[in-house]
Amino acid sequence: MEPAPPAAAGAAPAAAIVVPCFDEAKRLHADAFRDFAVPRPWLRFVFVDDGSRDATREILAALARDPSGGFELVALDRNRGKAEAVRAGMLRALAGPAELVGFWDADLATPLAELERFRACFAAEPGLEIVLGSRVRLLGHRVERSELRHYFGRIAATCVSQILGLPVYDTQCGAKLFRATPALRAAFQEPFLTRWEFDVEILARWLEHHRARGSADLHARIRELPLREWRNVPGSRLRPRDFLRAPLELLRIWRAHPDVRRATGSAGPCSG
Repeated sequence: MEPAPPAAAGAAPAAAIVVPCFDEAKRLHADAFRDFAVPRPWLRFVFVDDGSRDATREILAALARDPSGGFELVALDRNRGKAEAVRAGMLRALAGPAELVGFWDADLATPLAELERFRACFAAEPGLEIVLGSRVRLLGHRVERSELRHYFGRIAATCVSQILGLPVYDTQCGAKLFRATPALRAAFQEPFLTRWEFDVEILARWLEHHRARGSADLHARIRELPLREWRNVPGSRLRPRDFLRAPLELLRIWRAHPDVRRATGSAGPCSG
């Protein structure tokens, strides 16, 4: 099924949001998703159970049976990791009629209320293709991020900016929304090379698709939206060793996308 035609400026496009889940039975607040989705007929949640060993699948199956019809379950036969869980869900979301597709962390570190602000960006700018949630510490915003994650994030953002040629602040926030375009579909066709830095791969593939077709002014098609609220929810599976693996994953991305390298003139991640 083809995506709906782009909404005119001021119109509110429909959205499908992928929520990857692995052993989330203790952190997944089904009622929060239900309370948010039911009064919003423009919204559909695509939950992906990534081979959970606890009661996650049962909780998601119950949501998928909700009479509102706003929930769908993609059940993977085994644990494939967050990157491939997101990819499986995004392929399902892209097969539907929604003009906007994205993904959101199951622990709701980013409150669902922020989704309205993401959607409003697309309604205001028909040429916009990507909105990235950004965990910026600003006065009047409640962004509760550990010092380790904050400082690692600043180092990683510098490397990613050099790889992509984009002045990006935060690629790893688990709240993202995209317009369902051919460039986005191309970004999700093949399995990801990395486990944790797949967000960077998405951007690299999106850029490569556009640059191969001579698209210009790509910066104008992406927005970073500073979140009004983000909190560090206990139980994250991100471990210190994963931070150590990140440079190797970024190097793999840099090597895999020569067209992006040539466009940016990058000599390597975090070079010069």
